[in-house]
Amino acid sequence: MRSRQWLALAATGALALGVTACGSSNNGSSSTASSGGGSTSASSSGSGSGSSTINGAGSTFAAPIYQQWGSDLKGQGVTVNYQPVGSGAGVAQLTSGTVDFAGSDPAMTDAEERTAAARGEVVHFPMALGAITASYNVSGLRSGLRLDGSTLADIFLGRVTKWNDPAIAALNAGVSLPSSNITIIHRSDDSGTTRGFTAFLSSVSPEWRSRVGVGRSVKWPTGTGARGNDGVAAAVKQTSGAIGYVEQAYALQNNFTFADVRNAAGRFVAPTLASTSAAANGITVPADLRLTVGGSRDPAAYPIVSQTFVITYRDLCRAGVKDASARGVAKFLQYGLGSAGQGALRQLSYAPMPSAINQRAVAEIATLQCNGSPIAG
Repeated sequence: MRSRQWLALAATGALALGVTACGSSNNGSSSTASSGGGSTSASSSGSGSGSSTINGAGSTFAAPIYQQWGSDLKGQGVTVNYQPVGSGAGVAQLTSGTVDFAGSDPAMTDAEERTAAARGEVVHFPMALGAITASYNVSGLRSGLRLDGSTLADIFLGRVTKWNDPAIAALNAGVSLPSSNITIIHRSDDSGTTRGFTAFLSSVSPEWRSRVGVGRSVKWPTGTGARGNDGVAAAVKQTSGAIGYVEQAYALQNNFTFADVRNAAGRFVAPTLASTSAAANGITVPADLRLTVGGSRDPAAYPIVSQTFVITYRDLCRAGVKDASARGVAKFLQYGLGSAGQGALRQLSYAPMPSAINQRAVAEIATLQCNGSPIAG
């Protein structure tokens, strides 16, 4: 089972597949293992006829996906070197030309696209959906704890400080809640997962919206910061009474219990593949595919779901990527958006994009170029 293969890699710290760490040292980095040698610049190409090395950086939320796809592609002449440093750092490295593609959960902003335009036009490929769980470590507190958005916001605002607070008790009749303190764990880096979580809290809590707001990085009212989904998961696991927001694959990896969260239709919903997929029902998809999942009124939808993108330049070679690596990026996208790559998502606890969105992303691959010539085979 692919998810177990990834978890085994995670347990040993061998998360990256491909060559040594890539990217500029001015951004944060995560420790990764390597296999093989090669250049770490964005324009490096693999050795041997038809082979290539492609370098990416960004979302920790999506890291298990890209690492699995990289493993699958090793026998097809593509070595994928992906560094999970957070969405913001990935976008910065793409803009500076130190990676061939960025992994980012939110789409680039208009301002970020204008900055990136010094190297060329960027293009977004929505790849997958993932649930952001409210995972907790409380002895004796069973899975299926119910939380609504306003209570979750009050927890992260520091207004609800005990697990048996009346606000939590009112949502969990008959549940024996401990009187222990709640410890908040949040991201310390520039994070797409934070963007998705704070967007949800802002949509349900006027106080959160006015005091904290939405962003990849926010000024947290309380709590302890940790880098990456893996860092937050580790801190929650090590801290009795803790609660943190982590992507579902990381929650499952650590055997966390996580809350059922009330959605816009008023139902408490657990994060599952089906409820994650339902969150995309009815979303608006712009022409440039910079979509945002959230606010679905589908009664079956889990309410805290993020999309994740691969972002690259439309003309990769003019942006500084060598021909072989540009073709490697196209092959990576073709695989990831194809049946094999999308099929792997479910085994890793992510949900595929709806087929209509996937087809539009696949069509965008044909627009990728190297010095004005199409590169997708």
